[in-house]
Amino acid sequence: MDTMEYIDMFLDESREHLQAVNDHLLVLEKNPSEVSLVNEIFRSAHTLKGMAATMQFEDIASLTHQMENVLDLIRNEKLSVTTEVIDITFEAVESLEKMVEDISRDGTGKKDVSHLVSRLEQIEKGSSPETNNPAQKQPPSSASFDISLDEYQGTVVNQAKEQGYQAIQLNISLKEDCVLKAARVFMVFEVLEEAGEVIKAVPSVEELEQEEFDRNFSVILLTEEKKEVVLEKILKVSEVEEVTTASFTPAKEESENSEKTSNESESENESAEQSQQRSSKTIRVNLERIDGLMNLFEEMVIDRGRLEDLSQKIGNKDLSETVEHLARISQDMQGMMLTMRMVPVEQVFNRFPRMVRGLAKDLNKEIELEIIGAETELDRTVVDEIGDPLVHLIRNSIDHGIETPEKRKEQGKTEAGTLTLRAYHSGNSVFIEIEDDGAGINREKVMDKAIANGLLTRDRAEQLTKDKIENLIFSSGFSTAETVSDISGRGVGLDVVRSKIESLGGQIAVESEPGRGSKFSIQLPLTLSILSVLLVKVADEIYGVPLSSIEETVLLNKEHIKYIQKNPVMDFRGKVIPVVSLAEILNTPGNEAADSSVKPVVVVKKGEKMAGLVVDSFIGQKEVVLKSLGSYLQDIFAISGATILGDGGVSLIIDPNALIK
Repeated sequence: MDTMEYIDMFLDESREHLQAVNDHLLVLEKNPSEVSLVNEIFRSAHTLKGMAATMQFEDIASLTHQMENVLDLIRNEKLSVTTEVIDITFEAVESLEKMVEDISRDGTGKKDVSHLVSRLEQIEKGSSPETNNPAQKQPPSSASFDISLDEYQGTVVNQAKEQGYQAIQLNISLKEDCVLKAARVFMVFEVLEEAGEVIKAVPSVEELEQEEFDRNFSVILLTEEKKEVVLEKILKVSEVEEVTTASFTPAKEESENSEKTSNESESENESAEQSQQRSSKTIRVNLERIDGLMNLFEEMVIDRGRLEDLSQKIGNKDLSETVEHLARISQDMQGMMLTMRMVPVEQVFNRFPRMVRGLAKDLNKEIELEIIGAETELDRTVVDEIGDPLVHLIRNSIDHGIETPEKRKEQGKTEAGTLTLRAYHSGNSVFIEIEDDGAGINREKVMDKAIANGLLTRDRAEQLTKDKIENLIFSSGFSTAETVSDISGRGVGLDVVRSKIESLGGQIAVESEPGRGSKFSIQLPLTLSILSVLLVKVADEIYGVPLSSIEETVLLNKEHIKYIQKNPVMDFRGKVIPVVSLAEILNTPGNEAADSSVKPVVVVKKGEKMAGLVVDSFIGQKEVVLKSLGSYLQDIFAISGATILGDGGVSLIIDPNALIK
C-alpha cells in the first residue's frame, strides 16, 4: 500500500492530535481527578498510534502505544495522575512533535525513544504488576458485535444466497500486544477479499483504519468457500489470535429497524445529517494553492488600476460603468482572499503553555500564564514568522522579569507570578502584548550597561527620558544578563527581536514600572501583500504613504512653520510635531514646489508620536500591491517596497516608522 499520498493528511492530523494532548495535559495537571480529560488524551494518542502504524512510522507508533498503556491504567483507576506521569508524558509529546516535524521535512521520523518507552513501562509495571504477569492474563475475548444490515445490504445477502453464496459472521481477535493493528486489519481484509466479498464491518472500515477499536472486530462475508478454509487463511495472518464464526441470517426486524420511527431515532438521524452537512462545508486546501491564487489576484489588482486610468482618459460611459463594476467585484474578492489567508494567532500561542511550564520548573519559579484573544486573526505569513520573537520575549520575561517565590513574598506579592499573552485588533493592525508582574526594567542598570558598551555618554544618559532609557534594551548586542544562559537567548539582545518585527512591517515598544512589571507591545499589519495608500507627488516622483499610518492631511501655510533648535516643527491640534521634507530626505531632484507659500502635509503617526511629511501635492487614495525591492535594495532608508501604478509606472512606498524618532 502506497502511503506517501496520505502524508499531508497524516501531518495535519498528527499536529492536531498532539496539540489536543498538550492542551488536555495542562488542564489535567491542575485537575488530576478529571477522568474525561484522560479519555480525551487517550483517544488522541490512540488515533495517532493507528495513523503512524498505517504509515509505517514505527518509532511514533511504539511511543504512543506505551503512552496509551499508561493512560489506560489511569482511566481505569489503576494509576494516579502524578507529577512524574505528567512530566514523562510531556517529554513524550515533545519527542513526538520532533518526529512529526522531521517527517514534514522529508525525514524518516526515526528517533531513539527507547528511554521514554522504558520509563513509561516502569510506570506501568510499578502501578499494576498483575497486568504484566503472563500467568494472570485473561484469555482472549471472543466478543462479537451485533451486526444489523440496512435494507440494501439485506437484499444483497438474500440475492447472493440464491446464487449459492453463504453469509458468515467472522469475529476476529488480535493479540493483546499487537502494535500495528491497522496493518493487521489490512492484511485480514486482503484474505477476506480473496475469499469473497465483505458486506459490512463493525467497527466501520474507517474506524479500523484509524485503530479506533480495542482488538476485536467482526465482519459479514459472502463466500462460496467453507468456513474452515476461511478460518485457516485468516489465522495465518500474524498477530491474529482467535477467529470464531457464526451463520448470519438477516431477519425481518433488521429491515424494520432500518426505518426508525421513534422520536429519539429521528433526532439522532437529524443530528447525523446536520453533522454531515457541517463537515461538508470545510475542506483542507494546500497553502501553496492559496499563495498561488493570491499572486494571480495581485496581478489582477495591478490591471484593475490600469483599466481605471484608461477609462478616465477615454471617457466612454459604458467602459467607465464596466470598470466600476469590475472594481466593486474585485474589492469583494480581495476581502475574501485576505480572509482565506487569515489564521488565528492561537496557532502560535498554543506552543507557549508547555514552554512556560518547563521554564518555571527549571528556574524554580511559579508562573501563571494567561492567554487573551487567541482567536484574533492575522495574515498567515506574519503568523509563521512571529513565533520566534514571541518565544524570546516570553523567555526574557520569565528569566529577567518574574522573581522567585521567595523574593515575591518579601515584596508583598503573590508567590506565583502572572504572565499575560494578549492579542487584539485595532484599526488595520494587530497588537500582541507580553505583560508580566515582575521586577520591571532596572533603568540604572540599563544606563550603566549602555555607557559601558559605548552606546551613549554619562551626560547624554542623564538627559534621556524613562521611555528612551527602556528602549535602549533594543540596541544591538545589548544584554543586562550577568551570565549567558539558554533561557533568555544566550546573551543575544532584543535587537534581533526588533529587527524581525520591523521586517514584517511592524514595530515594538516597551513600558515598565520598577517593582510592578513590564509590558512589551508589538504592532503588526493585518496583511503584507495588498494595502491602501495615499499617493503623493514630490517633484516628478510619485510615492505611496500607507493609510494605516496617516493621522490626517493638512495644507500648511509656510509662515506657520516654526523652528526649535533649527529643526522645523508645526502646531498640530495643540501638539508640537516635527516637520520632515520628503524631497530632502529622499534627495528628490527638481523640487518645483519648494517655494510655494502653502505646503501639503501628511501627518503620520507611530504609536503616540507623530510627524508631518511635506509633499508637493496629493494625488488620491489607491489600493496597491506591495512588492519587495529585492536583496540588492532592501536597506534603503524610509522605503518599505514598491508598487506598479495603473500607467505602468513604479511608485515607491514610504515607511513612516523610519521617519518618526
